[in-house]
Amino acid sequence: MFERSLAVAIALTAALGINGAAAFDDAKYPDLTGQWVAVRIPGVKGQPAYDPTKPWGLGQEAPLTPEYLKVLEASLADQAAGGAGLDRDYICMPPGMPRMMNVYGTMEVLVMPDTTYMLLSFLNDTRRIYTDGRDWPVNLEGAYAGYSIGRWIDEDGDGRYDVLEIETRNLKGPRTYDASGIPFHADGQTVIKERIYGDKTDPNLLYDEITSIDHALTRPWTVLKKYSRKPDPRPVWRESVCADDNNHVEIAKEGYMRSAEGLLMPTRKNQPPPDLKYFNRTAK
Repeated sequence: MFERSLAVAIALTAALGINGAAAFDDAKYPDLTGQWVAVRIPGVKGQPAYDPTKPWGLGQEAPLTPEYLKVLEASLADQAAGGAGLDRDYICMPPGMPRMMNVYGTMEVLVMPDTTYMLLSFLNDTRRIYTDGRDWPVNLEGAYAGYSIGRWIDEDGDGRYDVLEIETRNLKGPRTYDASGIPFHADGQTVIKERIYGDKTDPNLLYDEITSIDHALTRPWTVLKKYSRKPDPRPVWRESVCADDNNHVEIAKEGYMRSAEGLLMPTRKNQPPPDLKYFNRTAK
């Protein structure tokens, strides 16, 4: 039903003369071609929650330490007053891992001999999951998507891979789990573990079991996300450019809006204006 991009990948690697391309047997890998979208709970409105089976905000029941629970409560209070809380998407900052796996738009999965790519339409984001047996790099600069090492597993012993296990480290902050502002610890030592696998009876369903290990949590936090494959064999891949028509402005950690007239305006009641000390003010 779907064209297999794996065959295209083999042809490309062979044409480029990449060593080891002939040893890549695409028949051993699951068919993940096509366009994937996140499965949302019917009737749930607004921003997608990190755990799709639970309500947004405090309803997520994230196992936060008392210190970081207060951070979340402050974020929610600021949002209730009109602010953005800890959410940084409003100024076009990348969601990072594991929030990017909320898949706000569409996702394409490309399985290559040494790397599996996840192409996300939201903010045109990309994940690279290295499956070539490499070790963790030393002194690597942090990234919002982190650095991911994975391995394919034939879990049921039928000669085909059916599970992709991934570990992601080296994550840059600040990041949150979703728009409510569920926080990560400021120490930057987050580790994300995933198990990605298809449904046993429906080839158009994909699961991502994600476990976050972070010092802002009292224990590892595991959620299960579900994605469905659209039936269109030639789907439309829409571009997402956050800066287009984005009227949000952040100045000294305060969020403001740019009005239709191009003037700065507050986002919440009694919000102070930014400091204008670097501007010459005309005396009245």
